Amino acid sequence: MCVEDKIDKEEEGIEKLGFCGAKLEKNRIFGSSHMEKVCENTVAMDRNSSQIINFVPVVRSGEWSDIGSRKYMEDTHVCIADLAKKFGHHSLDRDVVSFYGVFDGHGGTGAAHFVRDNLPRVIVEDSDFPLKLEKVVSRSFMQTDTQFAKTCSLKSTLSSGTTALTAMIFGRSLLVANAGDCRAVLSRLGVAIEMSKDHRPCCIKERKRIESLGGFVDDGYLNGQLGVTRALGDWHIEGMKESSQAGGPLSAEPELKMITLTKEDEFLIIGSDGIWDVFSNQNAVDFARRRLQEHNDVKKCCKELVEEAIRRSAMDNLTIVMVCFHMEPPAQIMVCRSRIQRTISAEALQSLKCLLEEKK
Repeated sequence: MCVEDKIDKEEEGIEKLGFCGAKLEKNRIFGSSHMEKVCENTVAMDRNSSQIINFVPVVRSGEWSDIGSRKYMEDTHVCIADLAKKFGHHSLDRDVVSFYGVFDGHGGTGAAHFVRDNLPRVIVEDSDFPLKLEKVVSRSFMQTDTQFAKTCSLKSTLSSGTTALTAMIFGRSLLVANAGDCRAVLSRLGVAIEMSKDHRPCCIKERKRIESLGGFVDDGYLNGQLGVTRALGDWHIEGMKESSQAGGPLSAEPELKMITLTKEDEFLIIGSDGIWDVFSNQNAVDFARRRLQEHNDVKKCCKELVEEAIRRSAMDNLTIVMVCFHMEPPAQIMVCRSRIQRTISAEALQSLKCLLEEKK
């Protein structure tokens, strides 16, 4: 079992138990909102319904990035407080949709910058936005990928690829979409809840999908070339993508996860894979909570997370976007969770799991 699969099962059990600069915006809730009804019908939770009904998220965000030890900076990100207003879309009446994204490029910056600049617009311009948001987001990832392919055919110097993770907040709902190995982690009363799965060749589900489409995994790499199994771009790499309906082994289709926020949900951390090479999910949540309790400055907290990753000898570009759902800092609480003795890093543990899986 790939470590991502194991973590997801563990946190599934927990769930059952249970800036660009410094931006501040209040998400307003209206009982008659069609968006709210659509979103809440997609969530099944055991948490107290009164916490959901009475909770009004106050959204504030921050971000920080650093080139790290790499020669070039290929990460990029976006924070949009009001997506519809940004692109002149007025059909939402008073409802606000916030959009946040981290894009980790490879082979150049062309794909990452193209997706950052175009994906939000494609989402807003979809005729089903915002009432069928899950379908809209999934479709928009694919359409943006196709648009980039056409752009690359006209300007080959843009040829590159990027992973993409986006988070959208509308009313009490949070929708995370992921293609690649960026990661989103939610803090719920101090417990880390993974909101996305890393798409890597060692995962059984991804391997089966790849092989069914004529691809293969060699030494932990997709077709012996890429360390991720989902990404936008990379049309220039032979055998990765096909324009047919079935597509190729490298997919731009995101996996989605939607939840209804309650007052227990404190903040969301979105990070490029360089962050998660040196932080476990719980470690990142613990670190961020302590810093927010000290100064309650979201942007400063992002900066401190990136600086700590560098101190821990992170080797990649580093990007963090954090979205908080309260004005107040996280409360001081005692979180009871099992202690797991580790003698190797999370990254090394993942590599070992993948190697053992390949030998089976």
